[in-house]
Amino acid sequence: MQDIVVDPVAHNRAAWDRYVQEGNEWSRPVSAEDVERARTGDWSIVLIGREPVDRSWLPTDLTGKDVLCLASGGGQQGPILAAAGARVTVFDNSPRQLGQDRMVAARDGLELPTVLGDMRDLGAFGDATFDVVFHPVSNLFVPDLAPVWRECFRVLRPGGTLLSGFLNPDVYLFDHEALDDRGELIVVHKLPYSDVTRYSAEERATKFGADAPLEYSHTLTDQIGGQLAAGFVLTGLTEAPHQSNASAPYMSHYFATLAVKPG
Repeated sequence: MQDIVVDPVAHNRAAWDRYVQEGNEWSRPVSAEDVERARTGDWSIVLIGREPVDRSWLPTDLTGKDVLCLASGGGQQGPILAAAGARVTVFDNSPRQLGQDRMVAARDGLELPTVLGDMRDLGAFGDATFDVVFHPVSNLFVPDLAPVWRECFRVLRPGGTLLSGFLNPDVYLFDHEALDDRGELIVVHKLPYSDVTRYSAEERATKFGADAPLEYSHTLTDQIGGQLAAGFVLTGLTEAPHQSNASAPYMSHYFATLAVKPG
C-alpha cells in the first residue's frame, strides 16, 4: 500500500533527531578517554555490528588523509578518525546526529566539519575530494542506492577506498513483531521490502510507531553490483551476525565491503 506523499529524507531526518534525544545506541558520542587513546594510535571504529572494523581496510597512517564519514553522524566514528590524524568531514541527514560530532569536537579540540544532507547527493563536495569514504550501515534509510554509489565514486580520488556496511536483505523476510517480541522467525514479506509499499501510514504507526524511520531493503545486486556498476573494484567482503537478534544463530545480519576507485 503506497502513501500519497512520502518524503524519506524529511521523515528520517525527524526520526533520527528523535533517536538522539532518546539516547539511541548509534547516537551516543565517544568519551574523551576514547579520543585521547585514538591520539596515541589506540583506536577502533565500527562498520557493521559491534565488532571493530579490520584496520587493514584503512590506511596504515591516517595522518593528513581526507575522510568522509557518510551518513555517519552521532559522535562516534568521525571523532576517532580525526583524533587518529585524518582530516574528517561528517555528512549526515540528521542535524542532531551532527550535533553530537560537533559536541565532541568542541569538547576535545578536534577539527571536524559537519555537513547536513541526503547521502544520495554529495554536491557539497567537488570531484576527487576524499581518500576514504566510511559508510556504516545506513543505506537502508533511502529507497534507491545507485546515486549513493555514483556519488561515492565521484568524490573519491583515484586509488581511494569505500568502506560500506549494509543489512543482509534476507532479514526483511521476517515478521518484525514476532522476531523482536518473541524471537520467532516467521516469513511474511516478499523482497525487496519497503515500509512504504508494505504498510499504510496508519499500519506503520501501529506496528513500529508513527515516528519510526522508514526502511527499505536492497538486493545484493543493488548493494554489491551497484558499487561495481559505479566503477569500483571490490577488494574485501565480510559479514557479521546481529548480537541480540533471534536470526543470529542462522544467518549473518550484516555485510561489509571494501572497494577501490581505480587510478
